[in-house]
Amino acid sequence: MSGTHGTNRTAGPETGPVPPEATQATGETGDRDRALAAVTQRAREVVPEPGVITDHARLRTYECDGLAHYKVTPGLVVIPETVDQLAAVVRACAEHQLPFVARGAGTGLSGGALPRADGVLVVTSRMRTIREVRREDQRAVVEPGVINLDVTRAAAPHGYYYAPDPSSQQICSIGGNVAENSGGAHCLKYGFTTNHVLGAELVTPDGDVVQLGGAAPDAPGYDLLGAVVGSEGTLGIVTAATVRLVRAPEEVRTILAGFASTDHAGAATSAIIGAGIVPAAIEMMDALAIEAAEEAVHCNYPAGAGAVLVIELDGAAVEVEHEFGEVERLCREHEAFELRVATDPAERALIWKGRKSAFAAVGRISPDYIVQDGVIPRTALPEVLRAIADLSESSGVRVANVFHAGDGNLHPLVLFDESVEGAGEAAEKVSGAILDLCIGHGGSITGEHGVGIDKAAYMPRMFNDEDLDTMQLVRCAFDPNSISNPGKVFPTPRLCGEVPGKRKGVHPLQESGLAEVF
Repeated sequence: MSGTHGTNRTAGPETGPVPPEATQATGETGDRDRALAAVTQRAREVVPEPGVITDHARLRTYECDGLAHYKVTPGLVVIPETVDQLAAVVRACAEHQLPFVARGAGTGLSGGALPRADGVLVVTSRMRTIREVRREDQRAVVEPGVINLDVTRAAAPHGYYYAPDPSSQQICSIGGNVAENSGGAHCLKYGFTTNHVLGAELVTPDGDVVQLGGAAPDAPGYDLLGAVVGSEGTLGIVTAATVRLVRAPEEVRTILAGFASTDHAGAATSAIIGAGIVPAAIEMMDALAIEAAEEAVHCNYPAGAGAVLVIELDGAAVEVEHEFGEVERLCREHEAFELRVATDPAERALIWKGRKSAFAAVGRISPDYIVQDGVIPRTALPEVLRAIADLSESSGVRVANVFHAGDGNLHPLVLFDESVEGAGEAAEKVSGAILDLCIGHGGSITGEHGVGIDKAAYMPRMFNDEDLDTMQLVRCAFDPNSISNPGKVFPTPRLCGEVPGKRKGVHPLQESGLAEVF
């Protein structure tokens, strides 16, 4: 099986707005080499020796994130242990106009941490201190290398937990969660990362260390923190985050409901939300995703189900009891043929096991696959799922569906075998058609995985030129030299001295071979 997302058939990115291996980004090859050598020397002065990597074999360890479809060997890898070390490296990059990319645990699924062959990859995995847990304020201050689940482990003795829970929460880190505005199964009720980050320590692209937000709920002035969360590393590197902790609920009840089809499961989802009930989570898996999960973890979901819903209710015991009665009734009204209820942690873990393992599990039924991430209005679920099934049937490409049904965040898994000629291209075509379906139904090309390099070409399908120009003006305000994760998010990077508006003739970056207009 190839990487978690896609195929490893290429030694360099096949698509993308600015090829990360382009040497012209820092001028002629000689200038680039001198700049890289100067930054390497400075990094060795401030970072302990094991944290400065120049050996080619070791550099290849960092050539991709969780999206193995794109691979580039970085020019230099630096693994700082403190904010001062990281800031010094970024200042050196700024001085020599050398691009840098931040990387956390490397679990991202959009190529957001794809490195540059002519630049520096700054890895935050050794910055993993939980600086403080303040029960009285329901806050914690954590560094970017702290693993998501470790925040909850630190808060649990105080009766609290950290709500955002991506499926990779056992290995993904807070820095990457902040960069991508990660969600998770429980974001339906509790929101995404942006709803739980109150402050950030940020190293700007100039190497300055600044504070955004704080422990208070709403800092005055422009919402710069809101701009940074979800900016995919294009505005700087977050070196600490003040996060909100949530009180552990009095009761949690998890329901597994089996349905004959995704139509029935989707209708039940809309009925539950329409009744005024907001569960902590409503997750859906179709028959193919269930098959994969059974192969991988033997989750023992209802036999013969065309779809299952995992519904979790939490809160005050009396509230959970009332909502459970309503959810049970609505599921049966929409032809659920089996309901199972878990009330203790062991039973809940067993139900969640199949859902949490779904992405990796498809490797049991397909050698290669693409994980997609789109969003649609919840009421459009039945129509879009039928359209995806039609796409699958007409193309002969299998698609497994597993997703956050409560908020319409789809994660279709497009299955293929790279060893079969043309199979990869057919899968890419189906994957793109699914994103078009999401846009056509008033949705989005990403819900939580980010744009990165993988979806930059789709941005003009959602936004017009003026929208994209405005977004890039924000980037230019933070990073006028375009050295912080350049080539990501936007299909054609904007020169930070350009006048906004329609352009005549060939864009300068396109003419120089540094960008492609989609």
